[in-house]
Amino acid sequence: MSYAAFATSASADAPAWMHAAAMAALPAHDEKTDAVLVYAEDVTTVQPNGKIKNLRRRVFKILRPDGRWYGLVHAYFDSETKITGMRGWCIPSSGKDYEIKDKEAIEASPTDIENGALATDFRIKYMRIPASDPGNVVGYEVEQEDRPYVFEVNWDPQENIPVREARYTLQLPPGWEYRAVWVNHAEVAPTISGSQHQWVMTDLPAVKFEPDMPPWRGVAARMVVALFPPSGGAQKGFETWRDMGLWYADLTRGRRDASAEIKQKVAQLTSASQTQEEKMHALANFMQRDIRYVGIWLGIGGWQPHSATDVFSHSFGDCKDKATLLSSMLHEIGVESYYVLINTERGVVTRDMPPQKHFNHAILAIQLRKGTTDSSLVATREHPTLGSILFFDPTDQTTPFGQLRGAMQANFGLLVGPEGGELVELPQLPTAMNGIRRAGRFSLSPNGTLSGDVNEIRMGDRARQQRRALLDVAREADRIKPIETLLAGSLSSFQITKASVTNLKQNDLALKFDYSLVADSYAKTAGNLLLVRPRFIGKKSSDLLETKEPRKYSVEFDGPSRDVDTFEITLPAGYEVDDLPPPVNVDYSFASYHSKTEVNGNTLKYTRTFEVKELSVPLNKVEELKKLYRVIAGDERNTAVLKPAGR
Repeated sequence: MSYAAFATSASADAPAWMHAAAMAALPAHDEKTDAVLVYAEDVTTVQPNGKIKNLRRRVFKILRPDGRWYGLVHAYFDSETKITGMRGWCIPSSGKDYEIKDKEAIEASPTDIENGALATDFRIKYMRIPASDPGNVVGYEVEQEDRPYVFEVNWDPQENIPVREARYTLQLPPGWEYRAVWVNHAEVAPTISGSQHQWVMTDLPAVKFEPDMPPWRGVAARMVVALFPPSGGAQKGFETWRDMGLWYADLTRGRRDASAEIKQKVAQLTSASQTQEEKMHALANFMQRDIRYVGIWLGIGGWQPHSATDVFSHSFGDCKDKATLLSSMLHEIGVESYYVLINTERGVVTRDMPPQKHFNHAILAIQLRKGTTDSSLVATREHPTLGSILFFDPTDQTTPFGQLRGAMQANFGLLVGPEGGELVELPQLPTAMNGIRRAGRFSLSPNGTLSGDVNEIRMGDRARQQRRALLDVAREADRIKPIETLLAGSLSSFQITKASVTNLKQNDLALKFDYSLVADSYAKTAGNLLLVRPRFIGKKSSDLLETKEPRKYSVEFDGPSRDVDTFEITLPAGYEVDDLPPPVNVDYSFASYHSKTEVNGNTLKYTRTFEVKELSVPLNKVEELKKLYRVIAGDERNTAVLKPAGR
């Protein structure tokens, strides 16, 4: 939103608390820091009737031009949350204070909701603090009222800029209790005065973005506070994951009951299937192909699914709706399944975290019969009471039934089983389930022109990502864009003479690209020699660790993978090999890389395999990953030397 959309307020004195913060020393920071958070205060006041009042205060010192965005105040609200006050101030380095009041704020629909929504009561309120310029201090105060469905509060004291002082105050009515658990930080003890509990933290370092780092909530300090009213009841905070599972099971009670129309559809879809596994495949394919993803989030609808009957009759729903309908249909063929709440960013929820509502997605755990031998059902895990269970995401339209995309693998989800909730780790699939097998056969002319054919077979996420992009392409000619992008990253000049895509809409089959091309001046001349790069196309190296500043966080891979390249180049008549690049064999616990260049008659053959075995590279192994990428980069640049035969 443009700054010009906001009015500039008249002068008015900033409050005393903001002036006091403006006089404080700044936290440690470097010359690249856009702003610092001088003071942060959050106050949660719980009323006897369960209504919660929240007060949020922030004071920033703007240091660089890009820090102006810290003068943009926003607050989210919905039908259960009311913003009762919003004010902002600026204390300029010289001159009088500025103020902007609640009446000058703008309400709008947020633009960052994943996948969009057909209907939602989620709104955002904006205001811009005038004169948010370098050297000035800006601050704001937001008051909100909330009537939560579950009594859980989160305090996030850490930011992506340095924080000098952060305070959190919890005010409870008589008889109420709380439990506070720290995540990504050692426990901080509160100061207690009657029914008031206050936590204070100072000099918090910035959580700065790094490529391929863990998600924000996986590294930033956070305190999760569960609240317990004296009467107990379903609205209390979660003491255990079992409690959260029972809460969600109550929300979904009766939602999976099948209508006569659902039963009829199940019979129709499975009539040609011979086995229970074939029936499961048929129902999953229907869910992926015919039930559209559409979000409808109104009130508790952000958590509670619509009934299977409604989802089926409308042919659309969000993730939990699609899981509900598939679960209902599976039940009709004698297969039981259970909701799994999960976060689509691996690392937001981990094994040691307390029960909390930091889930943004719902999938299914499907109970397999004993002795199931379907080799395509690989995303399975043995459960002590449920036996073999298959994890499947009905919302994912391009991952085959029986598999999971990388973000789901080795991730933690809340399995809502018969006895309540249980935090479980989803399986990590074999590396061979995700990757590209690329084979090329080429002929090299004496003038250095290379021509030939390439065949690519993509599986797992490598296929899923391309399918998602290509299914939305309107023109057939645009379907070769991924090929053009790939070639442009490795070749200075090329022309595609023929290209085709196979199995685009068949998730259970590998996605195939077949193309022919001509690359002028591929081989470089050096006197009477020809220099040929055996690695024709495809880049596995990375410069993400080639930075001046030391790495602070682990490196996260999207998922396990195994890519294999095989390129054969027929030598031009009258030439023979004078020198070959050395073989490469590097093997670490998290990844390996092997390549070899050899000569078979008049053919130069290059093969390589790059395998990602672990999904996270911890800090103490980052230097090994840097070495690996450097070795790969060297191998990708290496050339074979051809000389005139007989010389």
